[in-house]
Amino acid sequence: MHDHSSSEKSKTMRRRSRRRLPIGAEVDAGGVSFRLWAPARERCFLVIEGNSQHQMTAEDGGYFCLHLPGLDAGTRYQFHFGDADDLLADPASRFQPDGPSGPSVVVDPARYQWSDHDWQGIPAFGAALYEMHIGTFTREGTFAAAREKLERLRAIGINCLEVMPINEFEGEFGWGYDGTLLYAPTRLYGTPDDVRGFVDEAHRIGIGVILDVVYNHFGNGERFCEFTPDYFTERYSNEWGKSINFDGSNSRGVREYVAKNAAYWIDEFHFDGLRIDATQALFDSSHEHIITVIAREARAAAGQRQIYLVSENEPQQTNMVRPADAGGHGLDALWNDDFHRSATVALTGRSEAYYHDHRGAAQELVSAAKYGCLFQGQRYDWQDKPRGTAGLDLKPWNFVHFLQNHDQVANSGTGARIGQITSPARLRALTALQLLGPQTPMLFQGQEFGSSSPFYYFADHQGEIADIVRQGRRGFISQFPNLRDEELIRQMADPCARTTFEKVKLDWAEWERNVAVVLLHRDLLNLRQTNKAFSRQACARDGQMDGNILSSCAFLLRFFAEKPSDERILLINFGNDLVIDSLPDPLFSPPEAHQWHLSWSSEDAAYGGSGRRPCDFRKRWVLNGDIALVLAPLKLQNRQNASAMPIEDWQAGILRAGDPGT
Repeated sequence: MHDHSSSEKSKTMRRRSRRRLPIGAEVDAGGVSFRLWAPARERCFLVIEGNSQHQMTAEDGGYFCLHLPGLDAGTRYQFHFGDADDLLADPASRFQPDGPSGPSVVVDPARYQWSDHDWQGIPAFGAALYEMHIGTFTREGTFAAAREKLERLRAIGINCLEVMPINEFEGEFGWGYDGTLLYAPTRLYGTPDDVRGFVDEAHRIGIGVILDVVYNHFGNGERFCEFTPDYFTERYSNEWGKSINFDGSNSRGVREYVAKNAAYWIDEFHFDGLRIDATQALFDSSHEHIITVIAREARAAAGQRQIYLVSENEPQQTNMVRPADAGGHGLDALWNDDFHRSATVALTGRSEAYYHDHRGAAQELVSAAKYGCLFQGQRYDWQDKPRGTAGLDLKPWNFVHFLQNHDQVANSGTGARIGQITSPARLRALTALQLLGPQTPMLFQGQEFGSSSPFYYFADHQGEIADIVRQGRRGFISQFPNLRDEELIRQMADPCARTTFEKVKLDWAEWERNVAVVLLHRDLLNLRQTNKAFSRQACARDGQMDGNILSSCAFLLRFFAEKPSDERILLINFGNDLVIDSLPDPLFSPPEAHQWHLSWSSEDAAYGGSGRRPCDFRKRWVLNGDIALVLAPLKLQNRQNASAMPIEDWQAGILRAGDPGT
């Protein structure tokens, strides 16, 4: 080990203080600074371009550092600990052009010329999310190709993308949740500057971008153990691999690796936030939980920009979205599985496996619209224990509602989209609930144009690992009785076959073929974002909405507003026709001096429906089955004579008055 003079150590300290991140390779004015955390090692060697070897300087805490003048971005490098035949990538590598086992590449983020200087970020409310997997979003499967589709998404009302994990992983295709190098955007989707260009273009047209990150396990953890086994702990177990050591011996470097990774994506790639995978599996008994640290570091990296932090959390722990000073973790929103499950049962009639506790009844959907999660601490029969925690004080925008996401489509066993296992009319009705309801809606890629492409689980593995993956997948879906059918199992797509990966890619020709589905989503998102009653619920703290059931399959939601003419009622019926001769519910009473009229229908012919049925809500009327209606108030010019007004004259008055605010 080389000894440095005090002046050399002073120079090293000054260079370290100028670093953007505590680990990795960074370009400075005179060369490149390298810093690595490997507390299990006594010596560390840096190999440049496969031939030039340099011993690094040991620092306190298990770090090694070295500054090499004359180097620049594009330099390839690796590490070893005394055996030059065992070369390792940098755990904080910014790019791996030859995959996770190849050399790391020095990247200079300052070379990219951003054009989003006026971008203010994404607030915690008002988002219309869109989950996407870059490798299957287009036929090419790259950021450059995905960038060309952004205008379409903006045109229908999407204002925030949720990009599935992009960190480097083993193989040539996969979901990305088994990331091996968390700082390196995978070479499969393009270069780091391709990622920046994608985000930059999204910002230019008014779309935010948040990134799905995985901090509960690492893919191929054995490579991390080469630096130190302290990355992992045996004290906790989770279903995806070795648990990460956030609170045990020598965990400081692990906490730093993860928390600074969150900041890195926000800082160097201008992402507008993060969706943190399986937060229930980030085990930490420290005084300050790692999730709280992640949130703080991410917000600090954003500076004046607003960022949006979302938690996927199976047990629905509402402290995720409470402020840190109130005992929470400071995130903004939770994925709400309860809404998905109730809506799916309503759409399909099936309540098997983890849908077991959901009846798909109108009451559940009204409760989800009013309160978010349905299970907030009461017994959950499927798990035979309480589920969820109290959250009646939370706001609608603390919950993300979806009818589809990557997991749920894949968990169908056949990769079938929800539109292939329910009726088009019923799906239109429940889509209206999702997109007009107060919680933040999220579409899954292709949902907006009725994609017929399946979405399977896929991972590029070979040999014994591939067999384990296949068996694991079959074991998981066997909780659904119909998916135990031997004939179905024989027909299931092989998750490790490239043909499976190719099948799930979106067919963008369906956008033009399924124009009715596109119009439905466009019009609903436009209603959500422009009508004061709907936007008030999603975008303001003082929104007010209430709801009641009409039958086991029908319900109404009343959206209040400051002006009576801006109020709206959303009627949903996913059962048979419902004859209504009177409705003893004050939520259906029109504002003073107004009468309800039909403003929007999911059965409009433009959406592929059976046409609008005229309704006079002053008389006996029929709420058709599998329908969603929006009612708006029409001000009566002569209230005293309104009850005697001929229906033809009353309808003519509606046509003349139009529908304010839609």
